Amino acid sequence: MSFDLTGKRALVTGAGHGIGAAVALALAGAGADVIIHYGRSEARAVEVAAEVELLGRKALALGADVTVSAEVDRLLSESATFLGGLDIVVCNAGHLVGRVSTEDMTDEHFERVVAVNLTATFRTCRAAIPYLKAAGGGRIVTMSSLAASNGGGPGAAAYSAAKAGVAGFTRALAKELAPSAITVNALAPGFIGGTEFHGTFTPEDSQRAIVAGIPLKRAGTAHEVAAAALFLASPEAGYLTGATIDIDGGAWFR
Repeated sequence: MSFDLTGKRALVTGAGHGIGAAVALALAGAGADVIIHYGRSEARAVEVAAEVELLGRKALALGADVTVSAEVDRLLSESATFLGGLDIVVCNAGHLVGRVSTEDMTDEHFERVVAVNLTATFRTCRAAIPYLKAAGGGRIVTMSSLAASNGGGPGAAAYSAAKAGVAGFTRALAKELAPSAITVNALAPGFIGGTEFHGTFTPEDSQRAIVAGIPLKRAGTAHEVAAAALFLASPEAGYLTGATIDIDGGAWFR
């Protein structure tokens, strides 16, 4: 079975590195034209766009602050204009921001984490809906986390709450958009190796301890998350909506 996305038009947020870049390349490899959104990683996003073009697909790197409504609206408008519409939107942009205990957490920190993870997902989906409806249906893939289920590591209470919110929002939006032939599903990665996330926020000894506790005894890869996103974006996932797929090597069994 192959996941053919020939002629499909996709936007991937946070696609300048890591999981987002892998998702963008997977969609392009299946035939989709792709907008590579970035927040801070412009140089790498331009490189990813060039890699997509080498696959024979249209690509454009677009920057936007997904915590600002007007920026999100512009991103969706420019994406749809460049591609001639939208069929697939992957809301991958997110950030831990920092590890802070609840006792020491400021209102500003909590609100920033929620803004970049949950509120940004809401705003991206809201802005995408008219374009997906105009296309006659489509796919939305959101990014939750293992932290939504197990509370995350030390200092990740705000991140855990935001990602749990993403999962709940995904289920609610799936119900709303089902009559419009738009499916909405979430991915919940666990420990994914070689990413900026853990390289920045998780010490190496903690990373080794995490891997030791995973039933499969290894870290996941960005490619494995991208493969799941590709499935959810494909016609083969047409009867799947409102689901959260865990990609965590067995670290969390529902």
